[in-house]
Amino acid sequence: MKAARFYAREDVRIDDIPKPDELGPDEVLVRNRYCGICGTDLHEYAAGPIFISSTPNIFSGASLPQILGHEFGGQIEAVGQDVRHLHPGDRVAIQPHMGPADGYFGTRGLHFLGTRGAATGLTWPWGGFAEYAVMKACATIRLPPGLSFEQAAMVEPAAVAVTAVDRSGLEPGGSILITGGGPIGALTVMAAHAAGAGQIFLSEPNAARRKRVEALGLPVITIDPTGTDVKAILNDKTFEGLGCDAAIECAGNPRAITDCVAAVRPQGTVVLIGLTNAKVELSPFDLIVRDVRVQGSLCYPTTLWPRIYAMIESGKLPVARLIDAIIPLKDLVEGGFKPLLDPAGTKMKILVDATN
Repeated sequence: MKAARFYAREDVRIDDIPKPDELGPDEVLVRNRYCGICGTDLHEYAAGPIFISSTPNIFSGASLPQILGHEFGGQIEAVGQDVRHLHPGDRVAIQPHMGPADGYFGTRGLHFLGTRGAATGLTWPWGGFAEYAVMKACATIRLPPGLSFEQAAMVEPAAVAVTAVDRSGLEPGGSILITGGGPIGALTVMAAHAAGAGQIFLSEPNAARRKRVEALGLPVITIDPTGTDVKAILNDKTFEGLGCDAAIECAGNPRAITDCVAAVRPQGTVVLIGLTNAKVELSPFDLIVRDVRVQGSLCYPTTLWPRIYAMIESGKLPVARLIDAIIPLKDLVEGGFKPLLDPAGTKMKILVDATN
């Protein structure tokens, strides 16, 4: 079978590898369909290995070379002897985080925070950029009849956005600033609207991305941070000039982090999603006297998939509107990674067809 495997920085190859022919008792074999290209995949390709390791993972045994891809769905082809809730032919979406069910984080469905878990496409032997994947049955969630495979590929990034909005404490009628208008930023706009936000502001320097988010048909005010004072705009448009109730940073940009902290009102919450190793200057005095909370948000609870399904089915998360193209697996790097890594690029979300 064909699989896209990461070997080193800027070294991803489409390899021929054996189709899996053995399953553990709690595993299933998935015939992959569509897999989204995530910012994590792009970071691994451009600057990795980051999460991927040459040392075998303690839970899964995975190591280089690593099959990439964690935003995907497909169809069950076979199930292990102990699997009862899934059957061949079931359509599924993948929840990529797995680990032992015991321990502090395992019992809470937060394997990504512990030291004994694994993530599909990074530290699990299988991934979505391949024709097949072996998954733990507990991380393979049956799709409702009304959801397509295209929507299935958008469930995981939507879960990131919904969790960030949850952690922001946003209430119906509240105001929120989102920085970064890429896929996660756009999904966060959707999630904030679904949560009942009264005002949504999006700060994004790329004009094409601002227009793309505006075209979603949601009540969002877009801001170009390169030519305007973000804080001044928010002070002008929020109640008593206090700023937003919450801010979510999706770009991994130091200036955007600073804008988020400045933009929230006293007792506001700043949630950081965008990954960066850059140093950011923050004033502890400012955070203390304004009683501001800064919250990291990496992933989501593993129990979130049914909620995301319902939000997509209801139309509250119109995730398919973000899909720009579906490309064959052989074009992953040239037709997927490189256009998405282009700072001036216009693409929002590209899916990879694992069957082609």
